Order: sequence, then C-alpha cells, then structure tokens
Amino acid sequence: MTRLLLVNPNTNARTTAVMTAIAQRAAPEGVTVEGATVATGAPLLDDPAKLAEGARAVQALLSATDLSVYAGVIVAAFGDPGLAERRAAAPVPLTGIAEAAMAEAAAAGRFVIVTTTALLAPSIDGRVAEYGHAARHAGTFLTEGPAAALMADPARLEAALEATARRALAETGAEAIIIGGGPLAAVAEVLRPRFPVPIIEPVPAAVRLALKRAAIPA
Repeated sequence: MTRLLLVNPNTNARTTAVMTAIAQRAAPEGVTVEGATVATGAPLLDDPAKLAEGARAVQALLSATDLSVYAGVIVAAFGDPGLAERRAAAPVPLTGIAEAAMAEAAAAGRFVIVTTTALLAPSIDGRVAEYGHAARHAGTFLTEGPAAALMADPARLEAALEATARRALAETGAEAIIIGGGPLAAVAEVLRPRFPVPIIEPVPAAVRLALKRAAIPA
C-alpha cells in the first residue's frame, strides 16, 4: 500500500478531514492519503504572520514524524508554508498545493487565482514568480469581506468565490482558474462543472504531482 501524508498547516481538524477526503478521491487505487493537523498556530491562515506561524508548525510536525513510511508529503495551504524550509531535509518528496495548482494552470495557458485572503495576495503573487509562472499569471482576484466571515458561512463562501471567478474570467479571458486555498477545496470541487475553462483544484493537483514525484502512476 502506498501512503501519502497530507499536512494541514492550520489547526482546524475539520479542514484537515475535508482536504484528506478530497485528496483520497483524487488518488488511484492502492494509494492511501493520511491527514495530519499541526499542533500550534491559527485555525485559518489569513495574514502573513499566521502564514509564518503555519510554516514553523509544519516544520515542527515534519521533524517529529517518520516520513520514510510515506511515498510523499503534501503541504495543504496555498502559501506552501514550510515547504522550502523542509524540502532539502525530507527523505521523501514534498509537494505544495500552490506549486501543484500553478503548474497545472500554467500548462493550460493564462490563469487567474481566486481567493479569500486579501492580506496574503502579495505572498501568493510571490509564489507565482518563484515557481516561474509570472508570464502566464493574469491576476489574483479577491472575494469581498473578511475571509473568516466567509469561511463561517459555506453558502456565502461558494457564492462569493463563484462571482469572483466569473468576474476574473470576464476581465481577463483566462484559460484556467485556480481556487486558491486549502480550506476552499470543497468549494473548488463544486464549482468545477459550472465554468467553461478548467477550475484547478489545488489539493487534487498536489496528489497528482506528489505521485509523479514518487514515480507512482496517478
């Protein structure tokens, strides 16, 4: 049995369970996805300080875990916190959901990112450039209102993300849309059939890239 470890850099265990279930559905037969939630930090990473705290928590969790039993590890927050810091030391490939989603979106053409965390937009755009996709990035579009309030109301969150994605598509003519956020995974899954261009779901994208890095057919 091949095992992947999905690490949630925020402290919300329910979010871990949702992301792990989505990752498991994206995995082929014979691959098991196990979820792990960091022990310290915030339940939602919606500003740079919380993202940095999440990075430290991811590093602590990975340092305390026997990773040799896994074929790969997925860091499941859109800022990929802790990924760069632990990648060189890890005995197995580490994959971030942002790097995986951006790679798939760039392969489709010009892409936009739709997300709820306005304070993280600069760091998201920084990741785009770091991963080499700036030329195909048509913009990062933000929902209105505080991210925490949207996350507390699933129907409002879905409506806000859909409206923002439609606005982004209309303004840019993008060829792919990333729903940027680990906790937004369930909404990304719901929105996919409603759009004429690919909706890139970061968690399934990370599963595919993790398996590719582990040389396991997806």
